[in-house]
Formats: sequence, structure tokens, C-alpha cells
Amino acid sequence: MQNTQARLYIAHISIHGLIRGEKQELGRDPDTGGQVKYVVDLAKALAAWPTVERVDLFTRRIIDNNVDPHYGEPLEPLCEKAQIVRLPAGPDDYIRKEELWDHLDNFADNLIEWLYQQPRLPDLIHTHYADAGYIGCRIANQTGIPLVHTGHSLGRDKRKQLLANGLSASEIEARYNISRRIEAEEETLATANLVITSTSNEIEDQYGLYDCYSPERMAVIPPGTDLEAFHPPSDDEQQHPFARRWPGFLMILTNRWCWLCHGPTSVKISHHWSQLMASPSACATSPIWCWCWVIARISAIWETARKRC
Repeated sequence: MQNTQARLYIAHISIHGLIRGEKQELGRDPDTGGQVKYVVDLAKALAAWPTVERVDLFTRRIIDNNVDPHYGEPLEPLCEKAQIVRLPAGPDDYIRKEELWDHLDNFADNLIEWLYQQPRLPDLIHTHYADAGYIGCRIANQTGIPLVHTGHSLGRDKRKQLLANGLSASEIEARYNISRRIEAEEETLATANLVITSTSNEIEDQYGLYDCYSPERMAVIPPGTDLEAFHPPSDDEQQHPFARRWPGFLMILTNRWCWLCHGPTSVKISHHWSQLMASPSACATSPIWCWCWVIARISAIWETARKRC
């Protein structure tokens, strides 16, 4: 690793979706969801560490009348030591992640050129999702920079779920370019020095489906919580009219109703959840599994209502 005695320069790569520091358009489309929030918050959190000198979050530059002009800005500061860097990759238009594969080499070339114009190269590269993993492999192989990867979701698991939902293999391939995604994931697993997952289940049940499965190079780091947004209510908030109304919106225990938070694509609803909610005994023995979703939704709704009032 370069400059081991100096503070770290960390490069994150997250290609698809609409990424910006503030007023993120989460849920605007299937590509602009939790990963956008995750990578921006991660960049800011890492920049706050005294051992980190600089954090760059690399994504695709988009110039399209159908999206905000902000996504065409080459640089966007996030905080004192972190910024978003937008580089061109293929057409200027905003396109689905499944259509980006032919343009990833272009992004990798532009990123390498940009990096060699800096005072020094990053100490490590952290890629997010299969498309960024594909790019990270090329950067790591050309520069020798260590590669860390987070999958966020996996192609083999998604294909298994889609087949179970009734789609044919040809339909899945035509719609999702799933073979290219899985090939990129296999290459990333073979190249990465470290793969970060959210749960041990992800390591065993999802990455275990891959030929290049190496659990000794995987580590579980559960996602954190923004304590500025999610916190016990203050005295004023406890007296707010909305605070007395939310129980009726969120849970009817006698009928086992529950809010489920997920992305805008139906495939993201795990079959495990369906099995859990279909079984009273499973619900009774898995309270934490159920309540984590409920608590997150309560906090989000409460925070939104408090800011509007």
C-alpha cells in the first residue's frame, strides 16, 4: 500500500443511478435507491476520520434534459475532505445500469487518466455493485492499488429469484444482461483484496453461489445509522400530534400487518420475508427480524413529519 505512514486517500466508485450530496432523488427509478444514500454517507463518514486525508466518490457524468443539470457538474464537494467526481462514460444521456456495460471500459480509461493527474494515487479503491467492480479490477490490475468491494446485491441470487418468479432465462438475459453482471462479479471476487458484506448470511448463502467464492477474504460490516436523523424523541417531539397518531398507521398486531421498506423493484422483496409473514410461529420466533423494518419506517415517517410541521 502506498504512503503507509501518511493519511489515507480513498477512492470510491459507484457508477449507476443519480448521485449527489444533497436532496437525493431516492426511489426516482430502480437505479437510484439505497446504494446512492450508502455511498454518499460512507464518503462523508470516512472523511471525518483523522487518519483519512481525502475521499473521492467517482460516478458517471450525466448531461440530460430529463434530469437535473447538477448531475453534469464535474466536481461536487461533500464536506471538507470529500467530493464527488463525475467522469464521462459513453453517451451523455441517463441510461439504465443494464445498458452501461459497453461503456465501462471508457469510464475506466477516463478514471485512470484522471488519477494520474493527481498529486498521488489512492491508497485503496472501494467499488460498489458489479459495474463498479468491473472498473475496479481494471484500475487495480494497472496500478496495483488494493481493491475493496461491496456487492450491494448479486446477480446469481437475483437470477435465482427471477426464475422462481416465472421469468424465463432468455427474458432475464434480455432485460438484465445478467450474464455480463455475473461474469463481472466473478472477476471482482477473484481480484478483490477484501469483500465487505452486511451479514454473514450474504457470505454463506449468496456469495457461496459463486465459483470464485473466498470467505477468508470477506468481512461483515453492518450498515450504520445516522444518529442525527434517528434518535429518541425530545420532549417537544413526544407532544407532537403526529406522535400520538403513528401507531395506527404502522402496525395492527392482531392481523400481523407490517410495513416493509424496499426498493422500487419487486425482486428485492425476499422470499424469506414472505415465508416469515405467512407463518404465525415464524413471526413469534423472529421479533427482531420484523421490528427492525418497523422501527426504521417509524423513524423515517416521524422525522419527515417533524420537519414539515
